[in-house]
This record gives sequence, C-alpha cells and structure tokens, in this order.
Amino acid sequence: MQKTRRFLAWLIDFALVVAAASALAMLTFHRISAIVTDVPGLAARGGFDLLTSRGDVLNASEGLGLSLWHKTVLYVEQGFGLLVLAAFLYQWASLALIGRTLGKALTGFKVTPSPLRRAALRAAVTTTADVAVYALACVLLVEGHFMMSMLAWTLAVVVFLLNALPVLFAGRRSLADRVAGTTVESLRLGRPAAMSPAHDS
Repeated sequence: MQKTRRFLAWLIDFALVVAAASALAMLTFHRISAIVTDVPGLAARGGFDLLTSRGDVLNASEGLGLSLWHKTVLYVEQGFGLLVLAAFLYQWASLALIGRTLGKALTGFKVTPSPLRRAALRAAVTTTADVAVYALACVLLVEGHFMMSMLAWTLAVVVFLLNALPVLFAGRRSLADRVAGTTVESLRLGRPAAMSPAHDS
C-alpha cells in the first residue's frame, strides 16, 4: 500500500512535468514556425546574402539554411533547458516552503528535514534522475551526436533506476534522500512513520 502511494505521488508530480514539457513544446513550435513563416524577414535576409555573395548563390542559400537550422536547434535547446529549470524550481520551492510536493501532499507524505540547502540537493538529484539526463540525451541527438546521445540515454536509465529501485528493499532510502540527508515520512495513521521512498518526485 505504501509503495502504491509513493508511486502515485511520483506519478502526480511527473504529470506536472509532462504538462510543463507540453507547454514548452508548443512554445518552441510557435517560435520555430515564426522564423520559418517570416517571409519578409527571410526574403530580406536571403536578398542581402545574395547581394553580398559576389554571385556565389549556392553559398548564400547554404548560409541562410544553416542560419535557420542553428536558430531552430537553439530554440529546442532552450526549451529543454527551461524544462529542467522548471522541474528543479518546482521540487526545490515545494520542499523548502511546505516540505512536500503536490504529489506527496495528496498522498500523505512529507520530506524531513527540508531546509533550503537540503531541499536544493534533493531537488537537484530528483530533477537529474527524472528529467535532466533525458533532456541532455535529446539535445545531443538534435545536435547530431548520435553515439553520445545513446550513451546519455543509457546513463539516464541507470540514474533513474538508482533513484527508484531502493523501494524494493525495506528501510532503504532513494538516491535523492541519501544525497540530501532527508527522509520521506507518511503522515497517515495518526503519526509520522519513516518511509523508504519508491521514487523521488
């Protein structure tokens, strides 16, 4: 039962991350669409490049294409960066202010102790395990570093499991709790009881 509640806590918090990712994906799509559909801007840039190319039309068009590609990649990278930042700030602010995330609050858990430093450490590890390494893998893939992206994906799975698997062993704390020196406690059944976390959310 407690493991199920911990999983539900993580699921609620991860759903918030997915919602933030969806919003940022839409924002990124609109930013990219804006530069691609900016016909006057593209025409002005293309015309300028052509005029200054001394007749090298291929070079001028290649330069315009590369410029659009680099800007597109930059927008995608910014989207992933904002997602990681949002996930960290959500975890950190929630733990530092009330000692629990929305998922933990709804399922009856609290993280103790949760001063600013410990909350930041726990939030950093949780964000790394749930979002940051996956985001890095996606960025590497967009940048064209296929092998490094595959390595990052493998690392992401390993870090995720290191943070999540301790729930299978009685009395074991997650990686985030061990790094931050915190404990997840159940607030139900009349009094707090130390928990071994299923997955840090």
